[in-house]
Amino acid sequence: MTVEHRPAPRAPVGVDEVLARVREAGGRATTSRRILLERLFAEGSHKTAEELAHEVQAVAPDVHLSTIYRNLEELERLGVVTHAHLGHGPATYHLATETHGHLSCESCGATLEAPLGLFDGLAEAARESLGFEIDPRHFAVLGHCAACRAREAAAADG
Repeated sequence: MTVEHRPAPRAPVGVDEVLARVREAGGRATTSRRILLERLFAEGSHKTAEELAHEVQAVAPDVHLSTIYRNLEELERLGVVTHAHLGHGPATYHLATETHGHLSCESCGATLEAPLGLFDGLAEAARESLGFEIDPRHFAVLGHCAACRAREAAAADG
């Protein structure tokens, strides 16, 4: 049995489309929000609010970290970005254009993006045995990547 995940709102494909969505929701298309969105669309990878703030502040030094957090919260509410907890560090943010789960290596810190279908069995088991609905987009399954496992096996053999 395949678990059906709640569909996320269609993620916008560009900065101007996001800003139009913000305006439709009663928000403002501020300069700091535009710069943040440009960084998110340019990079597309998982970044912490602090990393994003550093990039935004390189262009607009007066933008405070609290502004970045408020913008990320609003963009997440609108379905533009999503956050994930990839291990022991702070939450990371990325565009919600493609929903996926995460596998995080505890040895080297690499993060693999995993299709949500990979978590279907876990989601079904949690729902059936515990009555709990998981959302695998917001956490990482911790373990060891193939490269680290091979390196550890070679060290144990030699």
